[in-house]
Amino acid sequence: MAYLQQITIATLVFLSVIRCTPTTRGDNTTNIEKAVPVWAEGREKEMNLTLGFRGSFTAEEVQKVQDTEIKIAASSLYRMYVNGHFIGSGPARAAHGYFRIDEFPVKDFIKEGENILAIEVAGYNVNSYYTLDQPSFLLAEMSVDGEVMLATGSGDDFEAFQINERLQKVERYSFQRPFTEYYRMSEGYDRWRTMGDVSIEKVPLSTMPSVELLPRHVDMPTFDVREPVSLHSRGSVTKITPEKYHKDRSLVAISEKLKGFTEDELEVYPVSQEIQEIVTNAQEVIAAPYATSGVASLKENEFNIYDFGTNFSGFIGARINCSEPTRIMFYFDELLTDGDVKTKQRQRDICNHIVYELQPGEYDLETMESYTFRYLKLMVLEGEGEIEKIYLRKFSYPDNKNALFVSNNDKLNKIFDAAKQTFRQNSVDVFMDCPSRERAGWLCDSYFSSITERVLTGQTAVSENFLENYALPERFEFLPDGMIPMCYPADHNDSVFIPNWSLWFILQVEDYARNGGDPRLVAQLKPRVTDLLGYFSKFENEDNLLEKLESWVFVEWSRANEFTQDVNYPTNMLYSTALACAGRLYENDEWLSKSDDVREAVLNQSYNGEFFVDNAIREENGELTVTDNTTEACQYYAFFFNIATPESHPELW
Repeated sequence: MAYLQQITIATLVFLSVIRCTPTTRGDNTTNIEKAVPVWAEGREKEMNLTLGFRGSFTAEEVQKVQDTEIKIAASSLYRMYVNGHFIGSGPARAAHGYFRIDEFPVKDFIKEGENILAIEVAGYNVNSYYTLDQPSFLLAEMSVDGEVMLATGSGDDFEAFQINERLQKVERYSFQRPFTEYYRMSEGYDRWRTMGDVSIEKVPLSTMPSVELLPRHVDMPTFDVREPVSLHSRGSVTKITPEKYHKDRSLVAISEKLKGFTEDELEVYPVSQEIQEIVTNAQEVIAAPYATSGVASLKENEFNIYDFGTNFSGFIGARINCSEPTRIMFYFDELLTDGDVKTKQRQRDICNHIVYELQPGEYDLETMESYTFRYLKLMVLEGEGEIEKIYLRKFSYPDNKNALFVSNNDKLNKIFDAAKQTFRQNSVDVFMDCPSRERAGWLCDSYFSSITERVLTGQTAVSENFLENYALPERFEFLPDGMIPMCYPADHNDSVFIPNWSLWFILQVEDYARNGGDPRLVAQLKPRVTDLLGYFSKFENEDNLLEKLESWVFVEWSRANEFTQDVNYPTNMLYSTALACAGRLYENDEWLSKSDDVREAVLNQSYNGEFFVDNAIREENGELTVTDNTTEACQYYAFFFNIATPESHPELW
């Protein structure tokens, strides 16, 4: 009886968070008074250029100040400090040609006398699945009790300089993400953030063309700082030349289709190659609580591995003191391989490493990009250093304390906690499939994440941003008319798309509308849905089934992907459901009728009396021959899209 009571309580608590109150979007007013976009003159299309912007103002009688606010938009990424205090990082992503405004209350960080607003902006100007290939700029203004004190493009409010400490000509992080981080620093590199009289080598600023601004809409992350749970192990490394180096396409395939710096242009030896030479030659498991591990002194070729307890996403930070020139590498992963961090062995197509070359001095370091890991391996490759502090500044959707699940089954509790963390780390501004390798807003994943958002937050803000991003562009460059990107915001210079993945977009729109979504956004999306179904109509065969789709037909990461042409039945199961969703949503009888026809054709052709078959091949004589290829994934598609129900196919259930 006690067990049943506990389960009942847990269920009630869980259900209490699924009542969804749709977000009230209001209008798209951004209320920028003076600021205009600016950048280094003539350099707005330069790849991987990082600028620092400094503005100062004098505050008197701070105790009487009621409100101090900063509004900011940028391309590609920014982070911001007030009087040396970290304020935030952004922006929230938007469609091509649109930029979202972040707003930060900063009253608590203002002091009597001189105040310094410091903003760092990385302008990448390369195509990726994460940030868009658009000209760099910063637009920012600070107001105190409604009076604008600082604004970009307003006289001498801001001065700017190139942050040379972050090397510019480095390799990409991955095919999907822009550049890696590699730094060369001297002590005091960051004093400009807190002192107006620290000299900088100014670059002339130019006003950029005006940009379309949108509100952020989604909540800002809280940027909580987390320290490691324990010092996992320590040891030493050596370098051994491998028999063969792996070179990812993000290093060797640089072109107009994949922008970046070629290997010959790089300022340093590619760390993706160096890491293949670094081998652990001694390791001792410590498993000591981090709080009691104290200051860690590491000499050349020594390392510590820190355990953060579980996977988190965010910015890696450290306080390091070195008495001689020192070269440090942060190397990280979500799990250990043979008890060690071996990301390049486990995932060869990403660069999970950051390098700092440090002159003697004390440093507070923090990455500009967000990464995902549980284990952090800090290696001193040259020199020696004292590691005084290690942390991660979390970059995730704010925690909804009301989203609870408690039971006497510890495994269930852990599953819920993992689900909550997965959502938070993948939903900062759009729904991502992973917060590390790609940080891309993928369709299909977004359909399920949008449902999770309602369950865990009671809101639909991220869903609306995600859908709005798809609604805004007039068309999507490099893709056929009517088709939409498989992930977005993203650049698809190689013209690759997943045609059937776009059908999940229709399911997501219908689900959003059915659960109280903004009818204005639903109406705005109608042309996109209409054009998409118009694109697919060109591939319908005599049975209304989709046949010989273009580009990358994807079902699932399994053997099912081997059976996608000519007629793929899982894709057509999805097509039938997409037609039905669009027909109900926009009251289109033609789409509803076609949905029934597709479903009936799939039932007649795909089911062989025992299982649903994956595909049919068009023979040279023109006949369509159903294969005997049957996969588990195909059966799940049949279940999910109600092609096979417990009543119609009890033997499968």
